Amino acid sequence: MVVAYLLLALAIVSEVVGTLALKMSEGFTKVIPTIFVFVGYLSAFASLGLGLSKGLSMGVAYGIWAGVGTALVAIMGIFLFKENLNAWGFLGLALIIIGVVLLEMGSSHG
Repeated sequence: MVVAYLLLALAIVSEVVGTLALKMSEGFTKVIPTIFVFVGYLSAFASLGLGLSKGLSMGVAYGIWAGVGTALVAIMGIFLFKENLNAWGFLGLALIIIGVVLLEMGSSHG
């Protein structure tokens, strides 16, 4: 199961890299970020699929992938792109993280 979670972590990191590169590609007009978009998303979906084949529950894996990815992209947007997040945004991020933790706690690892 450790391998499955490592693949899930790779899927999350790849998706975050792909999404950040999407912003940097400026509508696919910049070549290097555009390459990172395609490689990032391809790697994300491949890693997620392999993680599912190693025994991860689809609902839990997708919830963690989407939730952690969303939170990381929002946080990275603050630092890399000087995007603003108000108190409601930070509360939303906290709720996403809490939701991911509860989802994992409620899963059965048979």
